[in-house]
Amino acid sequence: MVNRNYKDTIFRMLFSDRKNLLSLYNAINGTSYENPEELEIVTLENAIYMGMKNDLAFIIGTNLFLYEHQSTYTPNMPLRDLFYISAEYQKLVNKKSLYSSTLQKIPAPNFIVFYNGIEKTDERWENCLSEAYENLSGEPKLELKVVTLNINEGRNRELLEQCQTLREYAVYVAKVRKYAQYMELEAAVKKAVDECIQNGILKDFLQNKRAEVIAVSIFEYDKEEEERKLREAEFEAGELCGIQKGIQLRDREIAQSLMKKGMTVAEIADILEISENDVIKMRE
Repeated sequence: MVNRNYKDTIFRMLFSDRKNLLSLYNAINGTSYENPEELEIVTLENAIYMGMKNDLAFIIGTNLFLYEHQSTYTPNMPLRDLFYISAEYQKLVNKKSLYSSTLQKIPAPNFIVFYNGIEKTDERWENCLSEAYENLSGEPKLELKVVTLNINEGRNRELLEQCQTLREYAVYVAKVRKYAQYMELEAAVKKAVDECIQNGILKDFLQNKRAEVIAVSIFEYDKEEEERKLREAEFEAGELCGIQKGIQLRDREIAQSLMKKGMTVAEIADILEISENDVIKMRE
């Protein structure tokens, strides 16, 4: 059974492996680190937001990286990452005095989201915390920038070529989506897993964790579909609300114009096909 409150994503399962994570880091930064032990994993296992943990956090050199995976677009990642990075820094300086005369050094943060949803097709984009500020005047006093990379098959080709695990993950996701269009979800996931194993795509990973991968993939895809339907419903509700407000504004303008011409409340109500009380409210 899949834990509906929290379950590792396939992305997190793959890149919790230091070797895979180092390969991903090298591919993004154009570096050639070879020793996975140079990565200091600092992922906060108890940092939960909206039922989901932050995916991966690690330090290499003097930099701190927060990697997140998203299958649905959200412009709120900067705010979420602000919560995460605050918790990370609190943990890192926990035993140090912030009242001392010595400046406490902290690793410089980097925020990257790996996106494989279907709503956006851009290869790369950036979201800033300051976009959420109301009535911002001048330069923001606190800023946080999150870079999102589209890792769907066919996007960011150079990045996917540089990281074999990421490329094969993109292939696996594409297969699940393809088969889920005309098969029951569980059957689609199983077919994608079996086909990838046969073709040597994530072979060892899928063979060793087959049952868990199937369960998690069903959860991920189902969650993605639920969120997509929710957004569609929100859009339709907003669209309907906008239409209704437009009609109300139109009726008000017509009613006020007819009032100036001396027409009675009853006559206006009859023309607009609304109640006399509504006409009176428009007059007021």
